[in-house]
Amino acid sequence: MHPALSIIFFTTTSGVGFGLFAILSIYTLFRVLDAELFGITCAIGFILIILGLFSSTLHLANPKNAWRAFSRFKTSWLAREAVIALVFLPIALLWMLGWWWGVAEQSYGLWIIASLFILVLSLATVFSTGMIYACLKTIPQWNNAMTPLNYILLSLMTGSLLMLAILEAIDTFSVTFLLFSLLFVAISAISKLIYYVWLGTIQGSTVATATSFTRGTVRLLDVGHTSGTFLTDEFGYVVTKNKILLLRISVFVLAFVLPALLLVGAMIRINTTAPLALIALLSSFIGVLIERWLFFAEARHVVNLYHGISKN
Repeated sequence: MHPALSIIFFTTTSGVGFGLFAILSIYTLFRVLDAELFGITCAIGFILIILGLFSSTLHLANPKNAWRAFSRFKTSWLAREAVIALVFLPIALLWMLGWWWGVAEQSYGLWIIASLFILVLSLATVFSTGMIYACLKTIPQWNNAMTPLNYILLSLMTGSLLMLAILEAIDTFSVTFLLFSLLFVAISAISKLIYYVWLGTIQGSTVATATSFTRGTVRLLDVGHTSGTFLTDEFGYVVTKNKILLLRISVFVLAFVLPALLLVGAMIRINTTAPLALIALLSSFIGVLIERWLFFAEARHVVNLYHGISKN
């Protein structure tokens, strides 16, 4: 698949924003946050989500028809993602105002329910984004449970690193939260490694299996075109194996290894945690951008079989 930069930016940026809200909802259940810090954190999350959602419309041929994405909630994961995200924004705003109004102090039970609701909506939105791709049987690289799982874990990882950077920026060092972020980095790295190993086991479709004529030899007589088309440009995007390997290594170094080392360094040198936390966040964000580019570039649509590619 041809990687669309707007979608890469959307899934990464909004993923950080929703991950931040999910982590914040958990954090506020166990520790009291300063009202100003809580507001700043929510504002950053809102900005990231809105920027991401706006960028998602840039790849559309006619952005003014983006509203149609809401019309197929029962059958489309894209519609579910759009609807849940739209529901999330006003509820998250009320959640933020509720903190300022002292709901957490006046009615802690109500605050727990509200925070859990924010957590569920955040994860549901990211899960829906992953399912947009995981439900496509025509792309075997996406059609598996690891796709939405990786979306959720990377969202929580980058959200926790952003939360850590915010906390450290105001000199609120927390070994517990640092270990919490380090745990998400480790889990996300293991999940992504499993995904890459699984990709190597995919046999892929052939012209015979795609047409169900598996008892004999099937070959393509004519590709039906003499030059590139929209389908070959969008679905026939090819990346060399050496480039894929180099980018996969870059993903692990930037998204997981370097942030983990920086977090360990932050535990050792408590007086310099803020710069290390910020560098870990930036490194992870760049790594996830590369990961998302690879996610699309490595995908092989079954339609390629009808354009001269013998195996999908």
